[in-house]
Amino acid sequence: MHTRTDGHDLRHHGDSEVRDHDLTDLAVNVRTGTPPDWLRARIAGSLSALAAYPDGRAARAAVAARHGLPVERVLLTAGAAEAFVLIARALAVRRPVVVHPQFTEPEAALCDAGHTVRRVLLREADGFRIDPGAVPEDADLVVVGNPTNPTSVLHPAEDLVQLARPGRVLVVDEAFMDAVPGEREALAGRTDVPGLVVLRSLTKTWGLAGLRIGYVLAEPETVAALEGAQPLWPVSTPALTAAEACSAPDALAEAGAAAVRIAADRAHLLAGLAEFDEVRAVEAAEGPFVLVRMERADLVRERLRLLGFAARRGDTFPGLGPEWLRLAVRDRVTTNRFLQALDQALVSVSR
Repeated sequence: MHTRTDGHDLRHHGDSEVRDHDLTDLAVNVRTGTPPDWLRARIAGSLSALAAYPDGRAARAAVAARHGLPVERVLLTAGAAEAFVLIARALAVRRPVVVHPQFTEPEAALCDAGHTVRRVLLREADGFRIDPGAVPEDADLVVVGNPTNPTSVLHPAEDLVQLARPGRVLVVDEAFMDAVPGEREALAGRTDVPGLVVLRSLTKTWGLAGLRIGYVLAEPETVAALEGAQPLWPVSTPALTAAEACSAPDALAEAGAAAVRIAADRAHLLAGLAEFDEVRAVEAAEGPFVLVRMERADLVRERLRLLGFAARRGDTFPGLGPEWLRLAVRDRVTTNRFLQALDQALVSVSR
């Protein structure tokens, strides 16, 4: 199913750029080399329990402890995508607003549930940073990403807190927050912000996109409403095992070290991109990807494919156009190979 609004294919995802093709993947934001061997072993060990129905109590408690919250504030979901659908269908909202450019699944889910969605478009001239005053005062649901996909901008937590209002649900998608060193500006774990709903995903940092595991952190009443809209046993036993394992202190330390490496690799990528006069990157990038602008980006992307690299097109994101590409951060060797290919692609399309 494709949800199109104002010409934007809200159901387009980066995996379609690489599916059935032997390309170096810069289109999908899942960390390479994952899941690690220890996590594979934990998941494999859970298979002996497949005859029993899933029991999420241990995983829910582990996630709650990881964020210093009571279990009543935690809901495990089949990835963040399920959480967006639950929010769209289970919460009594009438005036939803989505802040763009950002991950398009929240708007798609709201549209599919029959909502009329208003957009707040962040501007390149402002560095794609949020202005809390730009959100309509009457909005009773606001969705924003932090750090935002695809801009990679990390909004100050207190700017997002300013969006909270009595009677308003504030959804902050923190799917990439564990790729930020120290998770600074995170709202997960906060209980003082009215109507706050934080979404987390374990698929990006741990390479679990095929397993589907994420979670919601919210007020107990909101968690109960969302849980009531879930089918029975929505999260599989292997996914529950992964949630518990990835919430352990050793796993958090490993994710923190990976975030530091990603920051260094991102700086290397941005430095390389700065060598091209034709390319302008969003320099404020804090996530495991960067957003770049260039003329004839659609042709550059096709040329890159011929050279063995997949980049994520930007024109499916509201607020962006065909001159934008999103690039996943990879190790320095891969980045250097990509920069050489980009040089060839730019020369080719300029002829």
